[in-house]
Amino acid sequence: MRITRTGGGRGRRAAAVTTTVLTASALLLTGCSSDDDSNASDSNGNITLKVADFGQFGYKEASLFDQYHKLHPNITVKEETTANEQDYYPRLLQQLNSGSGLGDVTGIEVGRIKEVVDTQAGKFADLSKSINVGDWVSWKEKQATAKDGTVIGAGTDIGPMSLCYRKDLFEKAGLPTDREAVAKAVAGGWEDYIKLGEQYKKKAPSGTFFMDSASAMYNAVVSSAAQQYYDADGKPVYKDSEAVKQGWNLAAEAASKKLSGGLAQFQDPWQAALRKGKIASMACPAWMAAQISTYSGDAYKGKWDITRAPGTTAANWGGSFLAVPKSGKHVKEATDLVKWLTAPEQQAAVFKAVGVFPSNKGAYELASVKNATLPYFNNAPIGQIYADEAKAIPEAVLGAKDGVIKDTISTQINNMEQRGTKPDKAWKDATDTIDKAIG
Repeated sequence: MRITRTGGGRGRRAAAVTTTVLTASALLLTGCSSDDDSNASDSNGNITLKVADFGQFGYKEASLFDQYHKLHPNITVKEETTANEQDYYPRLLQQLNSGSGLGDVTGIEVGRIKEVVDTQAGKFADLSKSINVGDWVSWKEKQATAKDGTVIGAGTDIGPMSLCYRKDLFEKAGLPTDREAVAKAVAGGWEDYIKLGEQYKKKAPSGTFFMDSASAMYNAVVSSAAQQYYDADGKPVYKDSEAVKQGWNLAAEAASKKLSGGLAQFQDPWQAALRKGKIASMACPAWMAAQISTYSGDAYKGKWDITRAPGTTAANWGGSFLAVPKSGKHVKEATDLVKWLTAPEQQAAVFKAVGVFPSNKGAYELASVKNATLPYFNNAPIGQIYADEAKAIPEAVLGAKDGVIKDTISTQINNMEQRGTKPDKAWKDATDTIDKAIG
């Protein structure tokens, strides 16, 4: 889960989640031990830990840094946030190479984790020695594990897929509106979603679009596959990937049939379309709910709903990690903070605050996650929807330049929609750009 990040995005404002109340005392109990307190200060007795991240990790919204300060009065946590992950990541690489400017804790996007693991692992603390990495969904641990077995990142969140849709627009277009009925209509996969879009277009309310962008649908399709852009040996195979082919062809079909608004996600026109109520549906990883509620605003509260994603194959789009640079002055204290932030209770608190879904399996058993609903989305049972999806997500093979490949293909899909670029030319432009970028 962040604004225009690689592989996904999150809004700056929280999506309200109705859950069992997670009390401050529950937070204080977690991570409060003599081991945590024994070595949590420098020679002056007070330290400040800097957490560098991007977009919206949800810690401020969940008041977790304040809670941690109550647990450890001599530790103050400051968050340094960059809105755009595409600005954040190059600066992180520069800081790693120069050895200066790094946070005590730094966020890493899932689309970058493979490259960091392969090229920068030696610059981060091995978290497997202090954190029970088996608590995360299994593929999350593997994504952050280097060849020598060290684990450089603690999983924060994941992006199980769903489908968000406007009940009122579906009704006006003569489509089903009940969650189960909509899920049944797209049960055959994203091909069924295209067919539903064609039905929508016949009676579409004036000025509306069935989906926000074909590139978003493309990312959802690819995210459901184990093999996406690389094979298990680290070789780029995106040109021959069945998932990429399927996603590209469906995106080209949606563009040609004008089922989409051609709106690049998170950009101003996309935000404006949500504010004006022009988008009827979109591929919806867990973190997307905060985006929709933020930009659609109070006028459309209760008109949006959430159901299961098209098809029978689960998908994950997005998710991040927290890592601890070895060069930091307070590696022990930073590691303790990461351990606490990624524990079930804290991930549940972030889910409650901003709607991003936990990667820690222990959180799924907490009532505050399991029974969660989203009032903005007609009280959709997102705890159940996302947990069911999370348990079935296939383990995807990650590559060093996943983010570059995904962003480049998405740009060319946008060109098909916005400029009328022919699919063959758009594909050639994409592959030419990608091949230059990845060597």
